[in-house]
Amino acid sequence: MNTKHEIEEVPTTFNDWREARRFRAWELHERGWSQTRIADALGVTVGAVSQWFKAVREEGLGALLSSSGRRGPKPRLSEDALKQLPRLLERGAESYGFRGSVWTRARVGKVIEQELGITYSVRHVGRLLRDIGWTRQKPVERADQRDEEEIANWHAETFPELKKKPSEKDEHSSS
Repeated sequence: MNTKHEIEEVPTTFNDWREARRFRAWELHERGWSQTRIADALGVTVGAVSQWFKAVREEGLGALLSSSGRRGPKPRLSEDALKQLPRLLERGAESYGFRGSVWTRARVGKVIEQELGITYSVRHVGRLLRDIGWTRQKPVERADQRDEEEIANWHAETFPELKKKPSEKDEHSSS
């Protein structure tokens, strides 16, 4: 058996009702019940029963245990490759031929395909970015000709004048 949970007999206690149902299916199978009859008795599809039994054939009874880990297919991007992603992105978008320094999910997807040879949807690239701790950020749009020194002077000199309270004669004006 190549499973991390090697067991040789059906347990007497279970982690959840789904796990108990899978082991009940195995017990019925051992008594000679057909997959169709088991599926009907347990209120599941024949396909589900078939998958459970295939897992037992390939991995042993431990395959019926509830896993506390991930479900679904094995990730195409290994843990090591996922750990490389931040280093790849730290090089900057421009180093991969993109105009501007903003990373979009589409751009990251192209880098993953180019560097790691795996293609993902834009939506899944967003999940990968979340997994590595990258958050979505809105780029700050500012004019290229912006003069920070001139803005600071305006805030220091002109703005206070504009903020001054109106004079008394302006307050009584009813134009």
